[in-house]
Amino acid sequence: MEKPELVIFDCDGVLVDSEKIGNTIMAESLSAHGLAVSPEACMELFVGATMANVKVKAEELGAALPEDWVAQIYEKIYARLREGCPLIDGVIDLLDRLDLANIRYCVASNGSFEKMEITLGQNGIMDRFEGRVYSAQALNTAKPAPELFWHAAQGALIERCVVIEDSLTGIRAAKAAGMRCFGYVPEGGDVAQAVPFRSMAELPALLGLG
Repeated sequence: MEKPELVIFDCDGVLVDSEKIGNTIMAESLSAHGLAVSPEACMELFVGATMANVKVKAEELGAALPEDWVAQIYEKIYARLREGCPLIDGVIDLLDRLDLANIRYCVASNGSFEKMEITLGQNGIMDRFEGRVYSAQALNTAKPAPELFWHAAQGALIERCVVIEDSLTGIRAAKAAGMRCFGYVPEGGDVAQAVPFRSMAELPALLGLG
């Protein structure tokens, strides 16, 4: 493919290995409130969703959640993430390759700025995205709607933007935005109409960097 003008990264599960941590804590909380689920089931049910939407869906499935559950679960997840949340293997090398090729990149997540400051900040790469960190919560929109990705494009040609995602929600948002999408599935899985890849080391070639 032609080299992209802009690469838009999702954060959780793409740049940082935070999904297991978050879903373990969610599973514990939901199970305590009447919806017995495993961390793996949480991943299948809720990956890519905003926490407000998680609450709605969990209640539809039978959970009896307190009104302030979203605030409670964020507090628990953030506290655990502060204890340590590693980068996805190969992310630093990938960013270095994009810098070498003069390709711009940013991060666009359904998560909050606070969460990204915790996860990206502790790993020393927040400054690499300085001024290019976009939160659906701050923009009052969320994937699978396309507006977050359009905002992140910041004037780049839509057809020359590519999105790196790990959830069907994000992949649908990329499609709705008219952007090509690459689906990170390290253990395999359904990525719908995205181009699948299993390692960050595969991406430079997929992006036309040789």
